[in-house]
Amino acid sequence: MRCCVCLFQRSLPCSPSKMAAGESNSRSSCLNLSNSGPLGNAPPSNVAHSLPASNGGAAGATGGMNRSAGNSNPLSGPENGGGADSSVRSAPSTQNPPRLSVGQSAAAAHGASASGATTGAASNMTATSSSSSSSSSTSTASDASAAAVSSLPSSPASVLVYREPVYNWQATKSTVKERFAFLFNNEVLSDVHFLVGKGMGVQRIPAHRFALAVGSAVFDAMFNGGMATTSTEIELPDVEPAAFLALLKFLYSDEVQIGPETVMTTLYTAKKYAVPALEAHCVEFLKKNLRADNAFMLLTQARLFDEPQLASLCLENIDKNTADALAAEGLTDIDLDTLVAVLERDTLGVREVRLFGAAVRWAEAESQRQQLQPTPENKRRVLGKALSLIRFPLMTIEEFAAGPAQSGILTDREVVSLFLHFTVNPKPHVEFIDRPRCCLRGKECSITRFSQVESRWGYSGTSDRIRFSVNHRIFVVGFGLYGSIHGPTDYQVNIQIIHTDSNTVLGQNDTGFSCDGTASTFRVMFKEPVEILPSVNYIACATLKGPDSHYGTKGKRKVTHEAPATGIKTCFTFCYAAGNNNGTSVEDGQIPEVIFYT
Repeated sequence: MRCCVCLFQRSLPCSPSKMAAGESNSRSSCLNLSNSGPLGNAPPSNVAHSLPASNGGAAGATGGMNRSAGNSNPLSGPENGGGADSSVRSAPSTQNPPRLSVGQSAAAAHGASASGATTGAASNMTATSSSSSSSSSTSTASDASAAAVSSLPSSPASVLVYREPVYNWQATKSTVKERFAFLFNNEVLSDVHFLVGKGMGVQRIPAHRFALAVGSAVFDAMFNGGMATTSTEIELPDVEPAAFLALLKFLYSDEVQIGPETVMTTLYTAKKYAVPALEAHCVEFLKKNLRADNAFMLLTQARLFDEPQLASLCLENIDKNTADALAAEGLTDIDLDTLVAVLERDTLGVREVRLFGAAVRWAEAESQRQQLQPTPENKRRVLGKALSLIRFPLMTIEEFAAGPAQSGILTDREVVSLFLHFTVNPKPHVEFIDRPRCCLRGKECSITRFSQVESRWGYSGTSDRIRFSVNHRIFVVGFGLYGSIHGPTDYQVNIQIIHTDSNTVLGQNDTGFSCDGTASTFRVMFKEPVEILPSVNYIACATLKGPDSHYGTKGKRKVTHEAPATGIKTCFTFCYAAGNNNGTSVEDGQIPEVIFYT
């Protein structure tokens, strides 16, 4: 299965600034910013990396310092009881702070603070906006570093510079939020480390038990519960470093750092550690970026992460933009259950032959995932129950003959029964759903044009017809018809809507229905909704084959339907249809109901 994060990243456009931030993030994601001293005393890094001296260079400078100077204490000097590393030559000064190499000096001049974990980590991880809490201390450290660089002689091999230590950082943070934000991804006061990721991508991230326990019940149980861990290093191989840092950023500062490339992994991490507020931000981000070309991929993730609201929005988007969603690359990467969930819907707005083509594409990809040859037999096998959800009876005989009948996916018996369904009456039973799909929104409406029901209306092959018009645009999806007066019976029926002026058939269905012998009406639906425009004359037509039926009397020339929710009034005007209409008129006859959507 193609990586869902990669698919989503391709589907969401990023601005140049966001792309730049993403590059910086990816460069710094594997850095080890580990310092074990109380104010940034740094042991050697467990991962060796080099960075260019820009943006993320500050973090790289820290790693370089760790490798060249060992456990140099940022507070070392005569006043602090520390001494400089004798293996590195010193420059004139009254103290002996840590020394940096050539690449590190540029990073220091760029604005690195004295604590390696303080610089670069937050700035390199930005997907939205960085906290301004450390701006004061960073500026001070930057000025001091720049002054130190300018006072040193240059050397072809290396230049040693001094960097002022971070001291009394609390005085520069005026609020609790600023102080906690400063501690994010910082060795200062840290009492636990997380080894996040796996393989060569493992990142060692410092944290503070108290801050994590305050923000997450899972962390609280981990550190303070009955089976609390006493380990100072915790491995998280199933979590992405960028997502874990986004979680910590939120817990420390309430800042949300999510983007197209990290939203899925961040959602997973927020759920894993029970941080519902961050979950909500992730879901909201996905909702805002939901489009037809990523709806299938997001639907799979919403079902995986048990986000019913997001899943519902994805399905609605697929309903509205079915053709575009089916054409998207993400369709072939969904699982079978997601495909079934889509094919089950009655509200897809596309021809059934297009659904069949999309299912075949998915079956080809699934066969490859299962290391099977994409033969018709294997396609049928991987489709499983999804095949029975394709409504072949809704296709035209031409669509069926040109596609499904020649695909080899259907059995010979299924092909024959479907051809018989298309061509003969009475129609034989088929194993596939013949209920029409309706892509319309809102509530189904219907009007009844008769006030009373009587008995015995006969049929001899002539169509019952009535002319009508409406006052605003609607979509007719079917008729309600009367059934037999002789008990339960099956009828064959052809229904049509004809444009009166051009005599064009706008919609039809050759089908059947079963009645129970009562005076109730029985629904007969079109294969697709038929658009009815205001002030245009149409003819509703039904040709029934079967025994005598009930019929309606005391018909109304005008029937008005008012939608309860919106108050919209739909007014039908009925008129006599000239020609042979089997006796149906405004006052008496068949076609008592019109079923429609506004």
